[in-house]
Amino acid sequence: MLADLVEELKKTGLQAAPADHCYAGPEDVACDFCTVRKLKALKSCLVCLASYCGKHLQPHFQSAPFKKHKLVEPSEKLQENICSHHDEVMKLFCRTDQQCICYLCSVDEHKDHDTVSAAAERTERQRELGLRRQTIQQRVEDREKDVKLLQQEEKALNGSADKVVKDSEKIFTKLIILLRKRSFEVKQQIRSQQQTEVSRVRELQERLEQEITELKRKDHELKQLSDTEDHNQFLHNYPSLSPLGESAHSSIRIRPLRYFEDVTAAVSQVRGRLQDILRNHTLPLTAKAPLNNRCVSVRTSEQQGVDFGM
Repeated sequence: MLADLVEELKKTGLQAAPADHCYAGPEDVACDFCTVRKLKALKSCLVCLASYCGKHLQPHFQSAPFKKHKLVEPSEKLQENICSHHDEVMKLFCRTDQQCICYLCSVDEHKDHDTVSAAAERTERQRELGLRRQTIQQRVEDREKDVKLLQQEEKALNGSADKVVKDSEKIFTKLIILLRKRSFEVKQQIRSQQQTEVSRVRELQERLEQEITELKRKDHELKQLSDTEDHNQFLHNYPSLSPLGESAHSSIRIRPLRYFEDVTAAVSQVRGRLQDILRNHTLPLTAKAPLNNRCVSVRTSEQQGVDFGM
């Protein structure tokens, strides 16, 4: 029953009303055969040079002569296939003038020109297009390989740089610790020598102060004897005076006021040598990475370095 109903509808031409979204809008290709309100075209025919909606396209599927027509996606440029001089379909291509022409053009202004069918020229151009696409696709493949190599190079550079920075920090940290340790040892040696020298000076100073006290005492005795008015008493007490011995510290010499300047000079000399080593020792950092035999290459400056001058 359903099949009979469909056949009846086909005979009478009665069809359901199209939905609103099937009508052609400003940006759509409209059916050239709709009269009241144009529907969207589903296909364009390069032979008929017209666009058809689903209803008016049916003859191209049902009628044998129409089945040989070339259907393409809806196009608004179908009229560009019509010769403006002869109002004929342009089915030929003039290789001399590099333009599409109609049959009348080939026997008129394009007479004796190198002309072929548009289909033949399309086949040739299609072959050239395929070769060009192959070239482009090969270049894309090559460049993608280059990108991967560059990504690997970047990863290797970052990894190497991170490792070197970490190792360098460890080395310089150990160097700083060594310098601090040496500084502490030098400080301890200076303080130890300072205590030794200060103890020697104080001990000598105490002895001198004791000798001064003893000398003053003897000087007081001599003064008292010298002030005695009684001659007999003076002569009686004179032999009891103890003889004045030589001073044990009469040869004391004050050292120059440069006790530890030699140490300062030695430390300054070490610092100068370390500065020279760090300033003059440049670490070369050069990376060259040519990619196969192609034109892509990655490299840093020919001469790069890190200057550790202080």
